[in-house]
Amino acid sequence: MKLEIGQFYVKKITFGEKTFFNNGELTLNKEDLLDFVKKDERITEADIHIVKPGDLVRICPVKEAIEPRIKLDGSPLFPGYIGDVVPCGSGKTHALKDCSVLVVGKHWGGFQDGLIDMGGEGAKYTYFSKLNNIVLVADTNEDFEKQEQQKKNDALRRAGHKLAEYIANCVKDLTPEDIEIFELDPVTKRNDDTNKLPSVVLVMQGQSQMEESGYNDLVYGWDMNHFVPTFLHPNEILDGALISGSFMPCSSKWSTYDIQNTPVLKSLYREHGKTLNFLGVILSNLNVSLEQKERSAIFVAQIAKSLGADGAIVTEEGYGNPDADFVGCIVALEDVGVKVVGLSNECTGRDGNSQPFVTLDQKLDAIVSCGNVSELVELPAMQIVLGELESLGRDGFAGGWASDEVLGPSVREDGSIIMENNSMFCGDQVLGWSTKTMKEF
Repeated sequence: MKLEIGQFYVKKITFGEKTFFNNGELTLNKEDLLDFVKKDERITEADIHIVKPGDLVRICPVKEAIEPRIKLDGSPLFPGYIGDVVPCGSGKTHALKDCSVLVVGKHWGGFQDGLIDMGGEGAKYTYFSKLNNIVLVADTNEDFEKQEQQKKNDALRRAGHKLAEYIANCVKDLTPEDIEIFELDPVTKRNDDTNKLPSVVLVMQGQSQMEESGYNDLVYGWDMNHFVPTFLHPNEILDGALISGSFMPCSSKWSTYDIQNTPVLKSLYREHGKTLNFLGVILSNLNVSLEQKERSAIFVAQIAKSLGADGAIVTEEGYGNPDADFVGCIVALEDVGVKVVGLSNECTGRDGNSQPFVTLDQKLDAIVSCGNVSELVELPAMQIVLGELESLGRDGFAGGWASDEVLGPSVREDGSIIMENNSMFCGDQVLGWSTKTMKEF
């Protein structure tokens, strides 16, 4: 399976009379894009903004991020979700790099939403402050869920995914600056030199805890709550088979942008045939009951062992209840002789002294921490706010609050904020972006 991603590097974004890309500058016809978004009658208000790294802009509540891409064969960017269910992971795709579409609520946030600062002290907490961003700020007529802590945000999220594809259509017929090629021989058809290397599989545990449809990560449009661990070609992950859901405290989430670019997967690709034999991806889930968790762990271990994996990297989307899936999966792999490195954030409390995972095991002897979800973050007021900052304290954010006896409200009268890292949009970047480090004192 061979995937070619042609790359167009966005250095500047402006508004103009038509949408086109030329010499690093992406020009957008704002009116046309808004007309496209408003084809969904559920969208009642919408606006589009452009922000760049260093801008003194605070964005909240952020719901999703997508890299603009277009597939040259005309198949949908996210099959089964914004188009027919068709195979992905091969062929040619064009991508606007160093750029994302951010989906932001105009009024209402929730447990799963986050915050981005494009400049100032807060910019270091999230990868998306480094990108040129097209910010869709919108509201919908989905009144039934505005007062809910958990929101499906279907209209807004779907608008963002469609808009990312619509924008990228402007580079469909252009020649990319460079091309990333992802190709792996079938597992049983590799040469002797590759087969002699340590064999490694990537286990991705996507969010799937909500038993009601509409909240969880989707695979080819299929709700991962109904999913069982499955072996996927890594190109499928990079090419739109998996998209982010509308659930999970925000710093722990994988946005669709993260999934499209999964850094740890790309690192394994780079080492394939050199220091390791990259077998592929076992896509697993995060469950509700203990029996479900144990069953998935058994499946993952059996698939890895049958593939001949010597080692595995296990990534977890979320924390708390999902920790039981994460730990159980690692233990099951170790029990069948597969050596594991785990990649996750942790919940060690505001003082950093609490137990990092809900459950622990002695076999967890190689864990990479991406940060503490409960760490307090205090930031000064920002000149411009896109969205509605009040939602951070009002709407039940994981990491924000309306009032606290000691700390006061998350959003202060002067516009400054205090919150937990939980509310930083994809702030822990568990799929491999994280630049955080640990220090011993």
